This record gives sequence, structure tokens and C-alpha cells, in this order.
Amino acid sequence: MIIYGRNPVQEALRGRRAHSVSEVCATASAAREPWLDGIKVRVCATEEIERRCGSSAHQGICAAAGGYPYAGSDELLAVEHPLIVALDQVQDPQNLGSICRTAECAGATGIVIPERRSAEVTPAVCKASAGAVEHIRIARVRNVADFLADASRAGCWSYGACAPTASTVGYTVPDYSGGVVLVLGSEGSGLRPRVAGACDQLVALPLCGRMESLGVAAAAAALLYGILHDREKALDKAP
Repeated sequence: MIIYGRNPVQEALRGRRAHSVSEVCATASAAREPWLDGIKVRVCATEEIERRCGSSAHQGICAAAGGYPYAGSDELLAVEHPLIVALDQVQDPQNLGSICRTAECAGATGIVIPERRSAEVTPAVCKASAGAVEHIRIARVRNVADFLADASRAGCWSYGACAPTASTVGYTVPDYSGGVVLVLGSEGSGLRPRVAGACDQLVALPLCGRMESLGVAAAAAALLYGILHDREKALDKAP
């Protein structure tokens, strides 16, 4: 995999794939970045870097790295009081990357994506995540609804994000202490019925303007930080 961009390459060099980074190519100016001290860098023309990575968004640097090391879903569920983001057929690489970045910044345990009809970790996702995929664990599962059943058996509560309806509650209503799975649906159709049915509760962000919905990446950011705030308040109240 050829990853590109300054943040993705920097995080790959200090993340879980550091051992698999075999070659770093950079323009003369990018090769002077302080975080490249001690790293063997091949100085190349801009045109060669663009040819290698297939994108003009390379910021003067790219690197060859091994395949992405997906985690097992059981690995995520084994953590005490995990906070997991499950994505039901989110197919836009920019959305997946953005959600990974937010989830990593919010301290989430990991991300779960289905094996089919979903974006996977590609160089474009690495770039969109600003390298966050090198630190947060991402698991691929055959079926999101089945994963939610496994999460329930592991003691987690699953909350599906939907537009406000009679069947949803405000996102501030649930108690997010303990193990939590936040479930977000695809860009176009939202949660599929079976996945929604596997959630313990459906939650909604308030929509106070004229638009009928938020984008999935924006909704993920708002909900994750709402959950983080709720969990921090619970810790502050603990004896």
C-alpha cells in the first residue's frame, strides 16, 4: 500500500505499521521535515511521487507500507467498558477517514465495518483520517447485526443514530456508562432495518434548521463527543 500525505506518513512511521514501512519518498523540501530525522528518505521529483501514489494530494511525500492490520471484533469487545463505533455500509472513503479521525481523538476503542458494501482502509482513507487509522483499531465483520448481538452478550449497549422520529430519543437521554456501541448508517439510507432492530435504543440529534439530516461524519463527531462528555461526567461523580 502506498500511503501519501505528511500526517499519514508520519503516523505510519510511529503507529502499528511502523515495522512494515519499507520506503519513504519525498521532495527535497518535504525531506527536511524534523520528524524524518533518522529515517532513510529517497528524494524524488513531485511528478514521481504523484505517479507512485496516484494522487495530487501527496504534499510532497509518500511511503510504501504493508497491508492494513485489521483487528478482530472480539479484541474490541474484550476491553473493559469499550466505546465502539459500528458503521453500517458507510461507503465514502472521506467519511470513513473522517470518522476514524474523530473516533481516535475522542478515545474510542475501535471501529467496526462490514466486509461487504463498505469503504475499507485504502490510501485515500489514510489521508482523510490524517493518519488516525494507524492508531485506532478497525475490525471487519461479516454482519453488523450479528456483531451487535455479540456486543450485547459482552455487556455492551448499542445506540443507533437516526433522524428524529417517534421511535427515537434525544441523544442526551441514554446513560452511556459501561460498554457502548454507537451505530451509524450509510450516507443515503441510514441504518438498515435489521441493524436498527439490533440496537437497544435509537437516538437522534436535534435538527433545528431546515435541513432534514446531518452527514454521517458530522453526526459521528457530535455523538461521540456527547458520549465522551457523558462518560466524563459519570467519572467525576464516582466516589
